[in-house]
Amino acid sequence: MNLNLTGKRALVTGSSLGLGEAIAKLLAAEGAAIVVHGRDKERTEKVAREIREAGGNATTVLGDLADDEAAAEVARAATADGPVDILVNNAGFYRHLSWAEATPDEWCDTYNVNVVSGVRMIQHLVPAMRERGWGRVITIGGGLASQPMNTHPQYNATLAARHNLAVSLARDLKGTGVTSNVVSPGAILVEATKELVTEIGPARGWGDTWEEIQPNAVNALIPNDQERFGEPDEIAAAVAYLCSDYAQYVSGATIRVDGGLIRSAF
Repeated sequence: MNLNLTGKRALVTGSSLGLGEAIAKLLAAEGAAIVVHGRDKERTEKVAREIREAGGNATTVLGDLADDEAAAEVARAATADGPVDILVNNAGFYRHLSWAEATPDEWCDTYNVNVVSGVRMIQHLVPAMRERGWGRVITIGGGLASQPMNTHPQYNATLAARHNLAVSLARDLKGTGVTSNVVSPGAILVEATKELVTEIGPARGWGDTWEEIQPNAVNALIPNDQERFGEPDEIAAAVAYLCSDYAQYVSGATIRVDGGLIRSAF
């Protein structure tokens, strides 16, 4: 299947590691020119270099999207070599905090990074997509948006906001040739996830080796139909589909890639 991304330019925020890195590399493999974004120069340049070594086209841009001026500079740098056709709002963070630990300031900081940062990039880049009559905005959400946990409530709430804003944007983009959709991952086995589960596994009786810990962690934390963690490339594949011409009729949708973790039919 040819996704017809050759000639398209994609900015993937937070693509110096994890899900963003996987998304950037798959879009590059499908022919898109990639702007790799991060805050750590060494990690960001490493991802871009690996894309180029694999035959792809990649440049880098550094900046903190939680700051108005820095986000504006990221947008300017991202479009220095050509317009951005695809925006993947992936950047985000959270801390494992209880309701008692998550202070109002923590809520505000998390909202700024996870929600307003994406809004900044939309406002900088989507107007030009409208003018050209083609564009893709993909927001990386998560199952905690609709099925929140009792922990890290500040993060759960920002995921719900990310889903909501993506649908609102889709309504605003009616008739423009630009689409806005959400990819909602389940628990994906990025390095940080593996480190956390490995750290807490022995104390919870899940075992001492990764082979012992993984199935028990899945059953305890993320029971799903596939009985495993997801892989970053599985999220990247859903993003790539939404970027393609095959998804032109997909608007304001949430594609769940979670192994069946979220039980709702809708």
